[in-house]
Amino acid sequence: MTASIHAQDRPQTSEGQQGNAAAAGRNVGALKSISGNTLVLKTDAGPEITVSVPEGTRLVRLAPGQTDLKNAPPITLPELQVGDRMLVRSRPGDNGSLLVTTIVVMKQADVVQKQQHDRDDWQKRGVGGIVSAVDAAAGTINVSVNPALSIVVKTSKDTGFLRYAPGSIKFSEAQKGTMDQIKTGDQLRARGNRSSDGKELAAEEVISGTFRNIAGTITSIDAANNTITVKDLLAKKSVVIKFNADSQLRKLAPQMAQRLAFFLKGGAQAVQGGAPAGGQTATGGAAQSSGAPAAGGNAQGPRSGGAPDFQQMLSRIPSVTLADLQKEDAVMVVATQGNAGGDVIAITLLGGVEPILTASPNGMGAAALFSGWNMGAPGGDAGPQ
Repeated sequence: MTASIHAQDRPQTSEGQQGNAAAAGRNVGALKSISGNTLVLKTDAGPEITVSVPEGTRLVRLAPGQTDLKNAPPITLPELQVGDRMLVRSRPGDNGSLLVTTIVVMKQADVVQKQQHDRDDWQKRGVGGIVSAVDAAAGTINVSVNPALSIVVKTSKDTGFLRYAPGSIKFSEAQKGTMDQIKTGDQLRARGNRSSDGKELAAEEVISGTFRNIAGTITSIDAANNTITVKDLLAKKSVVIKFNADSQLRKLAPQMAQRLAFFLKGGAQAVQGGAPAGGQTATGGAAQSSGAPAAGGNAQGPRSGGAPDFQQMLSRIPSVTLADLQKEDAVMVVATQGNAGGDVIAITLLGGVEPILTASPNGMGAAALFSGWNMGAPGGDAGPQ
């Protein structure tokens, strides 16, 4: 049997019929509510769609990552829960209505489990940094993980490419990309298996984006408009930076800032295993194992005498607010490139970096040091395919 689907609360006028016709095909989204055999789908495109499901309509359950519906088991209406992901395929019916041909359900619990698995895998087998060179013909990308470590990311025809949406570092908002989009200076994360010496990574997935690195001192703060003005050491000019609800602000403890500055000067031994000397983490607790993945990317732990994993170290730095910042504070900011109106929006800000900027006057070494931190680990978002 088929089921009818229509735009919620929309009368079947000529305009409404055209709207339904435009919605025919496939609608993907999350289940907002369920009442008996009536479902309300909040589509990823924005509109809400009401689906009436008569007895006998076929529904199937798809596991995250699964693409073949042949082996998808059936699912019943009582098993559905708010938040479940759904794909509704339909075709135009009579009088502007839509006839549902397939309803594919991905349980929210399955999605959460898959996302956690992907997060763990990105943390275990992922590497991030600033792109220093691209060889499109060879399919290789040189990535500076920190001032002491560079890795060659090797891609193939099976490598999946994603590109961060403008002004966003959310994995869920990333779009399909290509090798051609990646350029020197971009920030990039790749997931795959490392070579035995740890210098190469065979990428299964690559996500990249173009962001702006700003390092300097705060010259003014406008709390009313959520902005600060920074004298940028890299661009040699002042820039107004705006903060929104997604902006992240953190501040280094003085001891940790000194240790990182010493590393920039060549003292990698000062910060072994991703924790400051004295066995203290950035949050003041007991030291935790947070070194870069061992060769092959299948384990984690301190790398004796090598560069620590700054991405994990910095993730433990306490958050602060705009009110905690003061004029003349030294900061490092990762921000959007700026839109047509000139707004530069902060993605992440790190305060307490005076010793680091002193150790790296032009800010380039410091930018490489923190390159992976601002992007975080992708969340492994999934939905019906």
